[in-house]
Amino acid sequence: MNILKSSEDYLEAMLMMKERHGEIRSIDIANELGVTKPSVSYATKRLRENGYITMDKDSLITLTDKGTEIAGRIYERHKLLTQFLLRLGVRDEMARADACKIEHDISDETFQAMKRHAGVHGA
Repeated sequence: MNILKSSEDYLEAMLMMKERHGEIRSIDIANELGVTKPSVSYATKRLRENGYITMDKDSLITLTDKGTEIAGRIYERHKLLTQFLLRLGVRDEMARADACKIEHDISDETFQAMKRHAGVHGA
């Protein structure tokens, strides 16, 4: 599945917000990602058109199954990579920032090997 890094970031942020707050609002996405409201409007329009999200009449966002699948994959990578970097002695803030960069580019083969090495089931 070929999807832009920025779209993956939006979907991941939406999943994290859903877990934390139970709902996803555009203003929260803007705050989470440090982007403008117009940027969020443009991104959510694209994500809606591609079938990754839906929006209700109150502008609450819901991830579709397709969107949830991508968000979950990226979020899993982010968490495992962050933990891996922390165990290597990388500072927390740097580990999170670097994990965010790596999560999009690492191959499935390498990620599965890291999961096996970390003893994570389902690898």
